[in-house]
Amino acid sequence: MAGFRVDFSVLLESVGFVKILEWILAIFTLTTCGGFQGETTILVSCKGVVNKTITAVFAYPFRLNTAVFSAPDPKACGGTWNDAHLVGNFSSSAQLFVALAALVFLYCIAALVVYIGYNHSSSILNVLTAFLWLVSTFVWAKALADIKVSTGARIIPGIESCKAPGTTCYFLSVTSMGILNVSVVFGLLNMILWAGNVWLLYKDTNLHNQWNTISETPALGTPTEVFN
Repeated sequence: MAGFRVDFSVLLESVGFVKILEWILAIFTLTTCGGFQGETTILVSCKGVVNKTITAVFAYPFRLNTAVFSAPDPKACGGTWNDAHLVGNFSSSAQLFVALAALVFLYCIAALVVYIGYNHSSSILNVLTAFLWLVSTFVWAKALADIKVSTGARIIPGIESCKAPGTTCYFLSVTSMGILNVSVVFGLLNMILWAGNVWLLYKDTNLHNQWNTISETPALGTPTEVFN
């Protein structure tokens, strides 16, 4: 590897520019998923209480089984209410997705320094990162679909306290998860961008140059032309 020499002009080249885009996308992915906080609300009527709203708050890393609906009144609906939790723990999927975004963010900084100083980039790491984005994005998308189910209207049948005599519960609202949908889109964009980066690096290899040389070699003339 040649000595370190700062050359910002390489950022105008395709590989350098793509690396900047990868860094920016990693930031967006990290913030859209890792910074989310929401709540789901139900309306409860029970002994001594009429139409009282109770809320369970959930956030990254989406351990929903720790989000609780507390009693709607100090006397706990005349003794018929036990604290109810949301269902599911999706922390592993969410943390994999966010951890990859954080590692990519740090890697891009280091890679930009190396690329600016040495005009060199690792193709193997780019292939691996593109694959990890593919896996983590689809895992997170599946987890997000389950989170929507676990925080939506279907939570009511799972709350035992709502089945007590004289108690009725109605689903009221849940925080919009549009920003989490965006995080999945960012994950797919990251995967596409990193795969494109692999192609750009491949184009600079001897293998690609040799293939171009072979494909551009003029074909032999027709038999008539040869014998004439």
